Amino acid sequence: MIKKISTICNKYFALLVIIIAIIALMRPNTFLWVVPRVSLLLGIIMFGMGMTLKKEDFKEVFTRPKDVLVGIIAHYIIMPAVAYALCVFLKLPKDIAIGVILVGCCPSGTASNVMCFIAKGDLALSVCISSISTILAPIFTPALILLLAGKWVDIPAAALFVDISKIVILPIVLGVVFNKVAGKTASRVVNVLPIVSVIAIVLIVGGVVGANSKKLITTAAIAIGAVVLHNLFGFLFGYLAAKVMKMDYAKRKAVSFEVGMQNSALGVSLAMNFFSPVSAIPAAIFSVWHNISGPTLASYWASKFKKVDK
Repeated sequence: MIKKISTICNKYFALLVIIIAIIALMRPNTFLWVVPRVSLLLGIIMFGMGMTLKKEDFKEVFTRPKDVLVGIIAHYIIMPAVAYALCVFLKLPKDIAIGVILVGCCPSGTASNVMCFIAKGDLALSVCISSISTILAPIFTPALILLLAGKWVDIPAAALFVDISKIVILPIVLGVVFNKVAGKTASRVVNVLPIVSVIAIVLIVGGVVGANSKKLITTAAIAIGAVVLHNLFGFLFGYLAAKVMKMDYAKRKAVSFEVGMQNSALGVSLAMNFFSPVSAIPAAIFSVWHNISGPTLASYWASKFKKVDK
């Protein structure tokens, strides 16, 4: 029953987020209680990620270091660079620009692994890239935000490092330890994780939309446009970067998803903790959009799986 519920939650995740966002927009007070608990919810998601990590997930670093390095570099160069370019080209308002850059500087989202699996991509490579990019986030995310968003606002890089470590790295480590110590209990808990993650992200989106219901009316169009372009350029440039490095078709798909899909929940948390509720809007929109674009692209690639690899 739990597995069936998990499957349903994953299948209709984007629809659930849209429904909650509409409710939060119409009745903002419904989810305002979530706002001070965003970091806690993200910590729960990261704890779940830690429980699913195995040493095998990192063996690609040693067996295929070039492929992993290409994915990590592409992720932390392409998405931040595209974010900055969109902010300048579209002349985004300050708070929205900060939010777009926050999303661009975040590590890969775990949903990228599911999309890679559906698309018949190199799943082992995808898992390794998302895991390593997450572990490196306390260093790269604050540094990139400082570099790119400094023209709009003062960036507390040291505080960002500490915060990301607390809400990302610490829960992951605790999840790994719990998995080792708890044994069979942990394996049962793992089955519930997809449901918990979906509920947590849906609540985070509801909280952000509720806190920004008035601002959303005036900023939604430009924010949605920036997020959609950001995500699509990420998929495209990630794929092209892998192709330039002469990686095969399965690897190109993995890198494309790892570049284009972000841990947008982290972007929401950082925005709410260090900047403004408005700057969390792009990350909230990204949570919805990349769970529409990702499955669409994955289904397209899955349909081409039987064609000759070029």
